Amino acid sequence: MSDVIAVSQLTKVYPQGPGAAPLRAVDGVDFSVHEGEVFGFLGPNGSGKTTTMRLACGLLRPTSGGGTVAGFDLVTQAEEIKARIGYMSQKFSLYDDLTVEENLEFYGGIYRLPWERLQARQGEVMALTGLTGQERRLAGTLSAGFKQRLALACAVIHEPTLLFLDEPTSGVDPVSRRRFWDLIHHLSEQGVTVLVTTHVMEEAEYCQRLLMIHRGQRIALGSPQELKASYPGVLLHLEVEPVMAALASLQEAPGVREAALFGTALHVSVAPEAADPERWRRFLTERGWQVGAIQPIRPSVEDVFVSLVAEVDRLAGRG
Repeated sequence: MSDVIAVSQLTKVYPQGPGAAPLRAVDGVDFSVHEGEVFGFLGPNGSGKTTTMRLACGLLRPTSGGGTVAGFDLVTQAEEIKARIGYMSQKFSLYDDLTVEENLEFYGGIYRLPWERLQARQGEVMALTGLTGQERRLAGTLSAGFKQRLALACAVIHEPTLLFLDEPTSGVDPVSRRRFWDLIHHLSEQGVTVLVTTHVMEEAEYCQRLLMIHRGQRIALGSPQELKASYPGVLLHLEVEPVMAALASLQEAPGVREAALFGTALHVSVAPEAADPERWRRFLTERGWQVGAIQPIRPSVEDVFVSLVAEVDRLAGRG
């Protein structure tokens, strides 16, 4: 399987005010992306995932490091890269006072599509994204879900083989989010390589591979299945009241690697020798708390990410 993106030690540093240390928004990140893959950048807001994406598609110049995208050098051939990719920004950036059709014509013109081809592509992308029948509506009157579809249609009007989507489902309802991911996988099946940033853990499960980013650094890379299989220790799902008091106590208990709130329950990572649920039932009941179910569970991508972030933060604190 060939790589369409390969970057090494990608770094972006922003100078700050007088006396302030420079901000390392991206700090020595390495990754590669396979042709036709749905590749995710996963991290909290401010982690560096959007900056990493903008570096990878030539919109930002790296401070150091580099690589190739679609066969072109990231540093010296950024314009060649930008001409061959589709990009959908985090916020809706199309023209509210133009119709759906006019927005598509505008973006087709930017990419210099011949008029006959542009007319054909308009019909194709509107059918693909479910916009057929909305041609004459002003973009500003569309719902969030339809704006999202229009932004995607404009991003693929010129048939790019590489598509960059920066938090594309932000602010849309769950049904629209699921439909959008169906479109992403449909494009992937047609050979389009898709890179997508997200901080929604559920969406991470839809990617074929994930780059987890925290504090501008790569903290893990692999498929969701590989990342979950790498989870250290045993994860317990624990129901207890009062939950916040129990959380504080468990975070300091011997044998506990990490404890975090998960809905109305707790997810507690423990060493294998401390995995007996009855041990923790006794621990909690001795403190007078009401204990419900305690059972080992398979970790989710969210559990893996929380564990890795906690470890990175612990090491940073020691430094």
